[in-house]
Amino acid sequence: MSAGVARADDRTPSAGDGPLLRTPLTELTGVRHPIVQTGMGWVAGPRLVSAAADAGALGILASATMTPDQLRAAVREVRSRTDRPFGVNLRADAGDAAERVRIVVDEGVRVASFALAPSRELIARLKDAGVVVIPSVGARRHAEKVAAWGADAVIVQGGEGGGHTGSVATTVLLPQVVDAVDIPVIAAGGFFDGRGLVAALAYGAAGIAMGTRFLLTSDSTVPPAVQDRYLAAAVADVVVTTKVDGLPHRMLRSELVRALERSGRAAALVRAVRHAASFRKLSGLSWAGMVRDGLAMKHGTDLTWSQVLLAANTPMLLKASMVDGRTDLGVMASGQVAGVIEDLPSCADLVDRIMAGAQRTLAGLPH
Repeated sequence: MSAGVARADDRTPSAGDGPLLRTPLTELTGVRHPIVQTGMGWVAGPRLVSAAADAGALGILASATMTPDQLRAAVREVRSRTDRPFGVNLRADAGDAAERVRIVVDEGVRVASFALAPSRELIARLKDAGVVVIPSVGARRHAEKVAAWGADAVIVQGGEGGGHTGSVATTVLLPQVVDAVDIPVIAAGGFFDGRGLVAALAYGAAGIAMGTRFLLTSDSTVPPAVQDRYLAAAVADVVVTTKVDGLPHRMLRSELVRALERSGRAAALVRAVRHAASFRKLSGLSWAGMVRDGLAMKHGTDLTWSQVLLAANTPMLLKASMVDGRTDLGVMASGQVAGVIEDLPSCADLVDRIMAGAQRTLAGLPH
């Protein structure tokens, strides 16, 4: 069973730190608060990551859309902005995963997270170098596998979470994983305030991970027009579709999503080839490298080659919205919490607010 017990810290926090709540997550990573800012592609860049880290959370740099040289430069930029611990999110199935792991190790990054389960060898290489390994999982069996391979903790995302997601709610999935593994479990999917943090701790988690809530901060580089679309969304506007890349993907319903859901297979494949070519040019990957990544993506899954090709849509469709501000041409991955978020605080204000809300919630519980 995961040891997720939290305890109040009797030390006096420094100015601006807010109340402290020590958990196995804070002890493992060295952050002040049991909160993780997840590695969102095109969103979790140096500015957001350093702001989250300065706020006392664990900021995670998204590297899947970067070349190795860009990753190294981004890590160094984060370090120039903050002296707090932070992490890098890696694609375990990428053809250059070993090179990216070497960059993480060489640059002294504290934490490596993975959207897909890393191999036993990658985990061992990182742990031998003193890097904390935290894969993200969407099922109990995946958590058991990476725990047996030596992962230090896991992020478990329920169906409320944004981007690629499962169908099991966090409140059902989280206790299953907590009961199944003996490493810290971080809860993701549906969290945005102090009440959620306390609820996760009550389930036995060691903290919470949030993507959409950090996307909607003043430290985020997401264009204002895109943030406005998130703020205007109701819960019913955040839907799951398989039409972007063949896998369940939670995002804001938009004109593009409606068009994708109406389009036939032939039109979707033509669009996928076009975006694959664009991403190849942007990322510096060769066609051979993209084929290798496609083979890795297909391995052990039920994806058809058509669906693997459709997956090439995702990076460029996300870039269109998250970087270029084109809500008409891009997709907007989103957790369901977008429907209840109404403001754009700084990361510092957000984390302080969550921690203060958690303390109020704890104080108000029956004794």
